[in-house]
Amino acid sequence: MSENTRNIAIIAHVDHGKTTLVDAMLRQSGIFRSNEEVAERVMDSNDLERERGITILSKITGVRFHGTKINIVDTPGHSDFGGEVERALKIVDGVMLLVDASEGPLPQTRYVLMKALESHLRPIVVINKIDRPDARVQEVLNEIYDLFIDLDAQEHQLEFPVLYANARAGIAKRSLEEESTDLRPLFETILETIPAPPGDPDATLQALVANLDYSDYLGRLAIGRVFQGTLRHGDDVAIAKLDGTFHKTRITKLYSFEGLKRIDETVARPGDILAVAGVEGITIGETITSATTPMPLAHIQIDEPTIAMTFTVNTSPFAGREGQFVTSRNIKERLEKELLTNVSIRVDVLSPDAFKVMGRGELQLAILIEMMRREGYELAVGKPEILTKEIDGKTMEPVELLVMDLPEQFIGVAIEKLGSRKGKMGKMINNGSGRVRLEFQIPSRGLIGLRSEILTDTRGTAILNSLFHGYIEWQGEITMRPTGSMIADRSGKTTGYAIFNLQERGEIFIQPGDEIYEGMVVGENAKQVDMTVNIVKEKKLTNMRSSSADEAIRLIPPRLLNLEQAIEFIREDELVEVTPKSIRLRKKILKANQR
Repeated sequence: MSENTRNIAIIAHVDHGKTTLVDAMLRQSGIFRSNEEVAERVMDSNDLERERGITILSKITGVRFHGTKINIVDTPGHSDFGGEVERALKIVDGVMLLVDASEGPLPQTRYVLMKALESHLRPIVVINKIDRPDARVQEVLNEIYDLFIDLDAQEHQLEFPVLYANARAGIAKRSLEEESTDLRPLFETILETIPAPPGDPDATLQALVANLDYSDYLGRLAIGRVFQGTLRHGDDVAIAKLDGTFHKTRITKLYSFEGLKRIDETVARPGDILAVAGVEGITIGETITSATTPMPLAHIQIDEPTIAMTFTVNTSPFAGREGQFVTSRNIKERLEKELLTNVSIRVDVLSPDAFKVMGRGELQLAILIEMMRREGYELAVGKPEILTKEIDGKTMEPVELLVMDLPEQFIGVAIEKLGSRKGKMGKMINNGSGRVRLEFQIPSRGLIGLRSEILTDTRGTAILNSLFHGYIEWQGEITMRPTGSMIADRSGKTTGYAIFNLQERGEIFIQPGDEIYEGMVVGENAKQVDMTVNIVKEKKLTNMRSSSADEAIRLIPPRLLNLEQAIEFIREDELVEVTPKSIRLRKKILKANQR
């Protein structure tokens, strides 16, 4: 047993302050020099994570407190990245559940906590943001107890320590009245509560690979934890592959994690979390074990994907103008590279130019597309579709638990909207604060396009969170977008004059002077049918002076769609064209006489 190591994962809902708390722990453990420049939310290293304020990739860091090494695994709070969470929980002995003092436990908290309790991990509860003016600490604590009981927590799991924190200020305390200026109570609680990792250093080597990284110098890095035995630099080991075969190799590098750096190691003992280089072709869930007496560990089970999108080569008239990688070979190689490190995504090749990419949710696939376009890829993507299952001869579809937080005056609109999408209301909670929390069970396909509609209906005040809840029998047809599209009937540059005459017919998606092509979707028609429009029309000039000639035209600001909004908006016969500089909507068949 390694007495001077602790392995802990931080779990929380999106935006409850998880990454900020890790920042404070890193700063107070003396990892950084006093004169070192350190960015905010230092663990969110990916550009997209910084912009959106969400953690997408699970990351590992290590801090030292009184001679004990604490390995901290920062997990994503969004259930679309559940594949990351499940792996992170495999390599730790305890979890720190972080909950916002005002919002209380939300669906993603429930999802990750359920996974942690199933793995019999010891929990520590931290109620964060106690400085918020609308904090309701005692009620939130009661909600956390209710959540634990609801998830069938065992007796010993209910006896969790509770800390109260303000992560931004770097303060934690055991009671609200206690005076505290740092995170010492938190570090002490981790050492007292989280058990030291078990394992016999003299037994047969077993190390589970839970994550992958890539280095341009060393190739693929396998990140995992040693469960028993001792791993040394230069050892000959066997990799127990997922298909049951054994592949012999030699360990060329060992790294441990300290702060944001990787530290070279020569020996790894039970409980150590580290990165191993020199292992070609290793993937998540495989075991590094003894070459002479191999003993593989059980594989990691990953939840099934529930949603699929078709990625195709960009075939629009503007193809190849803005992107660097435009061929099907480029897209195929990029998707194969993604599969190396992302286990919750699957890819089927439909044709030489089309790939069916399956994942956990719309957000996960939108993030993948966004990463590809930033890397210089051009592609076209179709409408998300739901993956159904056949069980006992019945077609089953995925269902989600949707929790919506919104002001009281919009309850009617929300219930009506969800009712038409086959949503069933389970709970309505009114805390008397002017906002109401509604809980629904709704088919996954009913969520496509819902977020933008609800935000419009509630003037941007609703908060929506959803979570995969299982499978139910097919619920029949769901009527989606009640509006049609405005489609350009010719190529050219848009004019303010043409937009002015069209804006009373619906919402416009482009600005004057934008270049367009025939078959491109330029706006949303207020009626259900599609409308072909001439949006490049210019005002005819005559030598006669008209009474209204000098009136300036007033244009309503266009609705410029981002990637997720565009994916939610399109219908089955439309595509989103994604390039490094633009996001355009188009019909699959561009010519009007062929549609």
